[in-house]
Amino acid sequence: PVQILSVIGGVVKVEETDLKSRVGLLYPIDTHNISLFINASREQDSGQYMCTVNVVDDIIRMHKNVGLINLTVLVPPATPTCQLHGNAVVGANVTLSCSSRKGKPSPVYQWQREPPTLQVFFPPAQDRAKGTLKLTNLSLEMSGVYVCRAENQAGSENCSIVLEV
Repeated sequence: PVQILSVIGGVVKVEETDLKSRVGLLYPIDTHNISLFINASREQDSGQYMCTVNVVDDIIRMHKNVGLINLTVLVPPATPTCQLHGNAVVGANVTLSCSSRKGKPSPVYQWQREPPTLQVFFPPAQDRAKGTLKLTNLSLEMSGVYVCRAENQAGSENCSIVLEV
């Protein structure tokens, strides 16, 4: 564990960590509410935080003066990359892939074909976890713009690819 902040005798001391310029107490110490804030949160701020309260001349009971909280900083997906695998010729099979380098939790992917021939895809053609879309027995009518949306609880981003059969 790394100490990030302490209050001794009513004096708040913020330790030399990467949180130093972004952390502090939410309320004055005399309110007895020891809530902490973290500004400009980053993915690496995720982890377990522990608050220990020791009162002078108080009996310290094992684990009764400790509070734990797990912090997960959500990260929206980065703009995904769309790719075509295979030869787009009549009768062939191709796979469209979509992947995002960042995102916490891991993004899920949704492919759709854009208007004028709007089409939404489902398993087994589409794998939402892997970001793939398998198109089989290609025809000229399957040509068009295909859009992939990478999405998690923190946001979403799109990429697109033009399929010319």
